[in-house]
Amino acid sequence: MSAQTAFVARESIGERAARGIATWGFVAVTAALILYFAITEPNFRTVENVFGMLKYIAPIGIAGLGVTLAMTVGGLDLSVGANAGFAVSISAWTLVVAGQVGGVSIAVVLVSGALIGAFNAVLIVFARIPDLLATLTTMFIVVGLKLIIVDGKSISSQMMLPDGSTAPGRFTDDFLWLDRGSIGFVSVPVILFFALTVLLWVVLERTRWGRALAAVGSNPQAARLAGVRVRVYRAAAYIGCGILASISGLLLSARIGQGDVSAGNSLLLDAVAVALVGVSVLGIGRPNAWGTALGAVLIAVMVTGFSMAGLPYYYQDFGKGVVLLVALLFSFTFRRRATIINAGSTTSS
Repeated sequence: MSAQTAFVARESIGERAARGIATWGFVAVTAALILYFAITEPNFRTVENVFGMLKYIAPIGIAGLGVTLAMTVGGLDLSVGANAGFAVSISAWTLVVAGQVGGVSIAVVLVSGALIGAFNAVLIVFARIPDLLATLTTMFIVVGLKLIIVDGKSISSQMMLPDGSTAPGRFTDDFLWLDRGSIGFVSVPVILFFALTVLLWVVLERTRWGRALAAVGSNPQAARLAGVRVRVYRAAAYIGCGILASISGLLLSARIGQGDVSAGNSLLLDAVAVALVGVSVLGIGRPNAWGTALGAVLIAVMVTGFSMAGLPYYYQDFGKGVVLLVALLFSFTFRRRATIINAGSTTSS
């Protein structure tokens, strides 16, 4: 074998290794972590725990799907946590203070989420404010508006109103079903998370809308020249993100059974983390629904495993940071190395 042939062969091996790590590395890390906790913590591998983990992660995963949608058009929504927290307070106010039924509360929350997304779209698409600055502004406005509406207080059944009377409503059974209900042996949050993941996957991967959204995120100028209505698609992405964030808030509200004003405060970081993790899954290198879902599952595995192992809660943030770091390495470093090696092999041949 000549020196040049050996060099090309070594490149081929390096290329395959880099591509294999970029494609399967994150999946392997997830599988290894699941296997470790399944061996060391017997309760971890029970069916009840598996569905409990999925139920726990559903609000984070759904908010992450919203971030994924915004990332698809080349943006990022920092208001998803505030949007979800707003949904918690507004749903509680509608049920407890206004005395409405669950269906009305859900409708009000979904409309509010769409309006928050539309507000982001106006700032970003029409006012041409950078997405990070626009959604950061929206985050502060929504958090402040939420506190103004509820007078800075959490809302619960039988609470005392400012006029001295007792709140007439309560968290109704049909609303609480969003968290406590099940279809067969699978809880409603798990079913909703899976259904929304499939829906977003179909939209992004199997429809003309999805292809247009990806084109806008990849090269908006080229998409515009190809006849894509860039503004419309970007606005639709942020409105969709707002609706998904509000659904996440509905699940949180039904879970805690009151309008906790602090709900949703930590959701932003987790939602962005699982969306970024999703970029690295299977070496796709772009936002995708199934990658985000797997990222959410990994976060749930880590949090549950740490809790069962008796580690303090503050280890969770450190673990999430490590998970995100590993995902970014798989997404960028190894993919870039595979691309460089592949380009070098092509040139040599």
